[in-house]
Parts: sequence; structure tokens; C-alpha cells
Amino acid sequence: MHVYGLWEENGAPHRTVRFLLSRLVRSSTSTLGHRRRRYVVLEFNSSRLEVKPFSKSCVQSTHHEGDSDDNDSSITSLLNTKPTARQSLLSRRRSLSPLERISSLLPQDALSLEVTQLREQDQPHEEDTWMQEELSYSDPLAILSKEQHSTGFDANNAAKYNSDTTNDVATQFYRATSQFNGTQWMSSTHLRKTTLAYGELLVAEYHRKGHVEFRKMFQLKIGTRLQSSWGIILHDDVAGQPASYFQKTSRGVPIFIRRASLDDYVLYMKRGPAISYPKDASIMLMMMNVTEGDYVLESGSGSGGMSLFLSRAVGSSGSVLSVDVREDHLRRAILNYQRWRASWKACQGEEWPDNVEFHNADLCTASSLLACRAFTAVALDLINPHLVLPTVIPHLYPGAVCAVYLANITQVIDLLEGLRCSALPLLCERIFEVPTRDWLVGPALRKDGGYCSKKPLNLNEVQREETTSDDSEQEHPSFGSVPYIARPHPEQFSHTAFLVKLRKFVR
Repeated sequence: MHVYGLWEENGAPHRTVRFLLSRLVRSSTSTLGHRRRRYVVLEFNSSRLEVKPFSKSCVQSTHHEGDSDDNDSSITSLLNTKPTARQSLLSRRRSLSPLERISSLLPQDALSLEVTQLREQDQPHEEDTWMQEELSYSDPLAILSKEQHSTGFDANNAAKYNSDTTNDVATQFYRATSQFNGTQWMSSTHLRKTTLAYGELLVAEYHRKGHVEFRKMFQLKIGTRLQSSWGIILHDDVAGQPASYFQKTSRGVPIFIRRASLDDYVLYMKRGPAISYPKDASIMLMMMNVTEGDYVLESGSGSGGMSLFLSRAVGSSGSVLSVDVREDHLRRAILNYQRWRASWKACQGEEWPDNVEFHNADLCTASSLLACRAFTAVALDLINPHLVLPTVIPHLYPGAVCAVYLANITQVIDLLEGLRCSALPLLCERIFEVPTRDWLVGPALRKDGGYCSKKPLNLNEVQREETTSDDSEQEHPSFGSVPYIARPHPEQFSHTAFLVKLRKFVR
């Protein structure tokens, strides 16, 4: 904080300067005021403008030439201050109550009486507040930005300060600013594109009363339009828009447009056989512990859903060998894989790793295809997987996992019986399915469409009546005053598949 002096003609300080100096001395001599960072006051001399820090002792009216070095060292040590372990713990401390965390982000007048009382019961101590402010001052960039905001200090004003202390502050300001801009530039290169481009795969949704009544995946093309029962949307109007926004149709209905994720693509892409659902595919990836650089064998390409998940998991340094006995299924899997790669390139501006090798073969008789190959994991989606295990297991690393995707429990029984008869070095660790349940959570509404209100607790009748009347009149009730209703969604996923985890061991 800097004070610019006003001087009278005879050289005596102005009354305003004396008042401000007295206020600064009073704040610096207090306990908490001295614990905070030292404020800098500009002392005007006849020769030049110099910077002088306050200390806990009384202010010296005289000035010596050797004081400038002490001032430089004090400010430099202040900028280089590092938080202690206790300060770091206090800065990371936060309340464990979700209600208190959310209410702290809302204005005071928007909170109900119960929430206000809860906030007053657990106010932060003065010492903790001071400690958090000290942590913010320990960052040189935060100090300099705070100084710039309060005093107008910038690069142009640096030439007006002739003292060595001011030059050191300006130098550290430039260094911190350049370092921050470099970090920001490096991180921005890894950010996703924020606008929609032609060739991307998008999802259009119509939400009504908390339900999705319309959902469709489409590819953004020039001169094309999206048709629905709620109107028409031109693709040219969507191009260049943000990645997630509402677009009104020709009938004025808002449709939510967003970029399709890999989960969306697997669910809504064109299919030949049944797909491996994302909920099952993600569990299979964790079962097999697939990481970047792995070499995975997939038997049963299907529509290409599992191939895409494996391709993303192994990365550019890994590879996937996908085999299917039916040529039409393999053709559909290749088309879906290439379509997703084209959409990814239009969205990200870079190629999706071309790390999947598709083959039309039967693993029961394809020993030549697997020759000189070793795999870190195997994913099987076959009707009779126990028939291909004798051919696959010799090419699997010891300790690696073979994940089997089976639709019926009778197939699981046949698999276990095949393992018993063949005496393969495989240990069946788990047999399970992955159920999911969607929920509907929303505020309780009255028949007239208004919000229901909670009855306050531990309040007198007068306050209860006032709060009830206020909530009924408000269009947007205060935070924490509306009850919510939660129940399972009436439409749920049915059974998809059983997952079997087999691990190879050494006898």
C-alpha cells in the first residue's frame, strides 16, 4: 500500500498526509497488523522519492543513506517467504459439511435462516484467517498483483521510481509474469477445442421436465440439416458454436447440442451384432489392467466397441489384435473404427492412434496368426470361449488376465466345465455382472407448479410464519429451504452380460 504525499508551499506535510501516516502507524503497531506483510509508504524528500518500510517500533523521522540496503533486503526476504508446514495444513483445511461449502458461495441475502445460523456457529478463527492471507502473500505474483491493484503500479510507472528497492520489485514482477504466461501457454496447447467443426460427431438432446425425450447422434456436415419432431436445425448454424450449447429449432424449441464422447459413440453407432456396453467394457479394462504400451488380443470384434476402448487404453505405443470369424461383423467394426478416427481428427486436429489390427480368422485354427506373438491381456466375446483357450493361453504372459464376456449363465457353466476338462493353467478369480441404476432427484413441487418449502426447526411461531410467507411469495426460494425427492428412474438397464476373470499361473 503506497501513500502519495501532498505538500504545502512551505514544505510542511499536508493535513491529509499526517492523518494517513497516523492511521498506518496505528495499524502497524497492532498485533495482527504487524503479523501481516509490512506496508510500504513513500516518503517524499527534496532530492528523490524513496521507499521506506514500517516496523513494530516507532516511525523514525530521520533518514540515513545506509537504510536503502536494509529496505532492499527486507522486501526481498518478504517476496521469497515460503509457507511453513502448519500454514500449508491450514490453507488446505475446509469444512466437511457439503451444505456449508455450497452456502459459502451464495450471497448472504439468498440464504435461509437455518443456513445462516449454521454458518454463524462455525466461523473461522481470526488466526486462521490471518494465516490464509499470509499464504497468499507468500506468492510473489500475488503480492505484486495486489500492489498493482491498490496503487496502480505497472511497467510504465517503474521508470518514475529511482530507488533500488523499486527496481527489484519491478524485476521480480516481470519474472513472475513471464513465468506465469509461459505456464498458461503450455497448458492451453493441451486444451480441447471449444468450438464445433465440420466432420465432428455430435449429440442432440431435448430435455423436458428432467427427462430426455429426444436424443440423436449425427455428423456435422456442410449444407445438411437435422430433422426432428420439434423442428429443423441447420448444420451450418451449429458449426463454430461452443462445444455444449442450446440451439433453437425452426419451431423455437431449445435443443441441447454437445460433442459426442466415446461412450456415446459406442451406444449410438451403427451395429451388426450386439455391442459390449461401456459399463462392462470399463470393468473389463480394469480387470485386465490394460495400460499404455500393452499388446492385447481381442477375439470377437463385433461392432468395434471394445476395439475402440482397447485402442484408447493401449495408446500410440501399444497395439490391439482384433479377430472375428465373420467377415460382415469385421467389416462393420472397421467402418465404425475409421469413422471415430475421422471425427477425432476433426475435433482435436490430430490423428487417433492407428493401433488396431483387424483379421478375419478363427482362433481355433489360427495358430499361424498368433505365432511369435505374446499378449499382456486377452478379451474374449465368443459363444464358446473355452474352445479357443487352448490356442490362446500359450501366448499369454504368466500372471496376465483373460476377461470373458458372456451373455448367459449357461455359457459360464460351459466355460468352467471346459477349464476343468482341459486342465489349463487358469485360475477363475471372479464371476459377476455390472448393474447400474439411474436416479431421479429434483425439488418437491406443488400442484400449482410452485416449490414446496421446508418447515424451519428450533424457531418460534412468528419466525416460522414469516419464513413460510416469504418462501411462498418468492419465485426463487432461498438456499436450503426447498425439500428434494429422490427415487429410482422407471427405465433401468437390464442384464447385459456376465464377466469372468481368468488369470494365468505357472504350475
